[in-house]
Amino acid sequence: MPDPANSLRFDVRIDGVELGSFVSVDGLGAEYEVTTYQEGGENSYVHQLAGRLKYTNLKLTRAVDQQSSAIATWFSTLRRGQGLRRQTATVVALNDNQEKVAEWTVAGVWPVRYTGPSLSADSGKVATETLELAHNGFLT
Repeated sequence: MPDPANSLRFDVRIDGVELGSFVSVDGLGAEYEVTTYQEGGENSYVHQLAGRLKYTNLKLTRAVDQQSSAIATWFSTLRRGQGLRRQTATVVALNDNQEKVAEWTVAGVWPVRYTGPSLSADSGKVATETLELAHNGFLT
């Protein structure tokens, strides 16, 4: 049985552009909206109907490093283009030996938010940055 991902590193690539390695990826999820319908005369249960499928935003977090400028460059490229062009992103989970354990590909990716580090000489914390991406679903 192969070793599971131990959450040490996730590489992210958007349409062939390497955005670097991240230590946290949140939001790899999807859910159906549930619509309830109370049928007249049926008192033993309420119908639960599947509604729209929605995907949670991906939140990528990493320590600030020399690759941090790749995100700024990617944002600038989008701004100079014809508006926001939806792209395809790949998130690859790597184990201790830098071997691929799992991979997710999502379609219709566009940036929602970038949060840079809070810098302070008073704190010994590692400076982190977060990139949030919206998407239209998983590709198989």
